[in-house]
Amino acid sequence: MNMLETKELCHDFSGLKVLFDVNLQVKEGERHAVIGPNGAGKTTLFNVITGTYKPSKGKVFFKGKEITGLKPCELCRIGMGRSFQITSTFNRLTAFQNIRLAILSKRGVRFNLFRKVDKMEAITRETEEVLKRINLIGERNFPASALSYGKHRALEISLAMATDPELVLLDEFSAGMSRDETHNAVALIRKLTEGKTVVIIEHDMDVVFSLADRITVLHYGRILATGTPDEIRRNQEVKDAYLGDLEV
Repeated sequence: MNMLETKELCHDFSGLKVLFDVNLQVKEGERHAVIGPNGAGKTTLFNVITGTYKPSKGKVFFKGKEITGLKPCELCRIGMGRSFQITSTFNRLTAFQNIRLAILSKRGVRFNLFRKVDKMEAITRETEEVLKRINLIGERNFPASALSYGKHRALEISLAMATDPELVLLDEFSAGMSRDETHNAVALIRKLTEGKTVVIIEHDMDVVFSLADRITVLHYGRILATGTPDEIRRNQEVKDAYLGDLEV
């Protein structure tokens, strides 16, 4: 079964087309990478899928049900999570408070109940379990802004996962990370997304080929190829358009 599917998806900005009839299929339980040069339309595709932009044409399906144009908060409640290329945590809140907010959002708890949050033992336990899984329990009371870059990104990834989504979209999660931070982030994603469906936008080809079960290559807003890592490695069109002589 396809967990995520787009059909003839198009998008333009004031007449400038950036997506052209994109037909993407992401199978349940797979880790699917979307790669391509800068300006290929990768983040725009994510923004259309997750309701930030409305497509000028085409449809988006989640588990076979059309979700085109649903708001991000609505998609979160039906089982989709997303992290962004630019960190999107609440920097003045602690790591604990950030995770707790995500869990409260999933449960539909209203903000005017915050005075009672500390009494909600189940949510507190769940929050602490998430912090343990991402190795941030020692920094639970640190403001997000005080975390190292790698740990800040780990916190953001965990925000996408804290709502327990069936499908998670990760946008350039390793951007700006050192080699060691990238290695730790890849290990974290493997741990957090076990049994889930993941779509990744990523420029680091070492990350892509180590994580992805299948890869879709976008080029100037169109799908150039989709296949396994080995198939993409051998695809001459992909080499000519993007990979070149890169050893992957």
